[in-house]
Amino acid sequence: MRMRTFTTAVSLGVSLIFCCTLLQAAAPQPMPAGKTYVNTIAMKFVLIKDGTFMMGQQAGGDFDERPLHKVNITTSFYMAITEVTNRQYETFDPWHRHLRGRRGLSNKNDEAVIFVNWKEASEFCKWLSEKEGLPYRLSTEAEWEYACRATSKTAYYTGDRLPRAYYKNQQAKSEPVPIDLTVAKTPANPWGLYDMHGNVEEWCYDWYGPYQAEEQSDPVGRADGDFRVSRGGSHNTKIEYLRSANRQGTLPQDRHWLTGFRVVMGELPKSKPLPRIKASLWAKDVNQQKYDWSRGPNPKKPYFVGPVEYVKVPPNSNGPMFSRHNHDPGLTWCDNGDIFAIWYSCRRERGRELAVLASRLRKGSKNWDTPSPFWDAPDRNDHAPCLLNDGEGTMYHFNGLSAAANYKKNLALIMRMSNDNGATWSKARLINPVRGISNQPVASTLKTKDAALMFTSDWPWHEAGRGCALWITRDKGRTWSTPGGRIAGIHAGITQLTDGRLMALGRDSNIDGQIPKSVSADMGRTWSYQASGFPRIGGSQRLVLMRLRQGPLFFAAYAKNMTLTDARGSKHDASGLYATLSYDDGKTWPVRRLVTDGDPDHTAKTLDGREFTMNSTTAEPKGYTAGVQTPDGVIHLISSWNYYAFNTAWLKAGTAKLEF
Repeated sequence: MRMRTFTTAVSLGVSLIFCCTLLQAAAPQPMPAGKTYVNTIAMKFVLIKDGTFMMGQQAGGDFDERPLHKVNITTSFYMAITEVTNRQYETFDPWHRHLRGRRGLSNKNDEAVIFVNWKEASEFCKWLSEKEGLPYRLSTEAEWEYACRATSKTAYYTGDRLPRAYYKNQQAKSEPVPIDLTVAKTPANPWGLYDMHGNVEEWCYDWYGPYQAEEQSDPVGRADGDFRVSRGGSHNTKIEYLRSANRQGTLPQDRHWLTGFRVVMGELPKSKPLPRIKASLWAKDVNQQKYDWSRGPNPKKPYFVGPVEYVKVPPNSNGPMFSRHNHDPGLTWCDNGDIFAIWYSCRRERGRELAVLASRLRKGSKNWDTPSPFWDAPDRNDHAPCLLNDGEGTMYHFNGLSAAANYKKNLALIMRMSNDNGATWSKARLINPVRGISNQPVASTLKTKDAALMFTSDWPWHEAGRGCALWITRDKGRTWSTPGGRIAGIHAGITQLTDGRLMALGRDSNIDGQIPKSVSADMGRTWSYQASGFPRIGGSQRLVLMRLRQGPLFFAAYAKNMTLTDARGSKHDASGLYATLSYDDGKTWPVRRLVTDGDPDHTAKTLDGREFTMNSTTAEPKGYTAGVQTPDGVIHLISSWNYYAFNTAWLKAGTAKLEF
């Protein structure tokens, strides 16, 4: 099977030549003097006079719309009365016609242009400026909200509700429902601007960042950041995301079916941008000395820690961290001896608010830091985080990036890198910008014998059944490819066998009621399938599979109906999180032990803080588990709530026999 390779350069057919002819730049022209203006490509503009307004929404809305603050727009400017259309944009970039009609949207000349990223929108403005000798650009976020409100102080310029005349399938879907995006078909606001609530999102100039409380004049956003702001909401999204104050944004290189842009005419304000967002707790005071792993626990003596809570989101948090639901962690180690964890936090898993948090267990500490935001594209579902340490000083962060809400068939795939123990990270790069392939990372990574790096990624809509794909790089992350074969089951763990073959264990797609085992002799192009011998796992459960530095395979999962025979020969019902070792590449698993402190009955917590009773026969009942082994031989395991650490001596020291 031919290897399929995805790169940003070919994602949706990026145009390499924006215009068929080279245009000589026009001489600078004086700004128009009237209330309206029509330019050479039939774009209509209206004068937006200077003024003052209160930016944001104090009651209701999202956390990033607060604090409400006074903003002065000191200079009048012209704003296009509609979003840029296909006809207008393709005067600049004729190649864009190839993108018309994708996802069943925006095929006609006068529909709003979509599948345009921030750089392309900015290049259009630059081209138009040179063509006409007038200063065209994207609006600042403040200019956009000022113009949208048109002196209103309510959620929409129509009041606290938006009339149905503005609706264009205002509900969340994984894939868009085709709908007409012709501009100026809904009523204009009092200043003559159309489609400020809905139709398509509109790129703004600003880097995204939190508001400040003090009064500002002509703000231009942050000095730098990860995401460029978009405003106005779109078709195929819930109505509340069309409010005047609502803030959205994504990577400047991202393009999809929800976002277009609108043009303003006028010089960019000379205001100084606000500084880049301050570092979160996980990035502060990070020790950069390389840790001597020989100082770890004695590998010959049993060592166990846990359960230790690491998800310590303050109660009643509703953004940027959310106390309601924290799940799906990724885990890795740092060269300085720290352990680093990330996971998503949200009110609901399909919501736009879903964000990624991080916490650090600093070397020598018994407790994890209080978590803080790690990566959060505003109003995008940032589903499925994953971490990898290549053992050569580089940490990798992989994540899905949705177009809006939901995540199935809706994620692009991003990567970031850190060379300073996770204190700072590179800006995200889209390693698969095409949404709808297998872009939902699983927290299972592998460095092969020939130094390839790989991770699994959910492929739940595969025609042959729920499964996982494999992403591989052989050049340290510069390019990534997927070989095309399907691992049986989602949320799959992966390892390499001693003969070089790959083995994966996944959830669902069970074989004979057992976790399915997939084996590949051609690096993921094809797979064979059989029952693993382990009982199947279900919802809110994820397994861990990896090869330990000492040689054996390690596996951890959850089961209910187990039998534990103690040292006296007495049998007991057992359930919960267990760990096993195999010394023959997974043929047999002779070492099995519940992951529990073994103390008498005591209350512990599991996913989202739900209580359960832990003892010698009952371990944690559920969680998406992630694991890593540090160079000192310690196995670090996290569920969706707790952290455990132990060595193989502890696993083998259990006198009880555990059977499925």
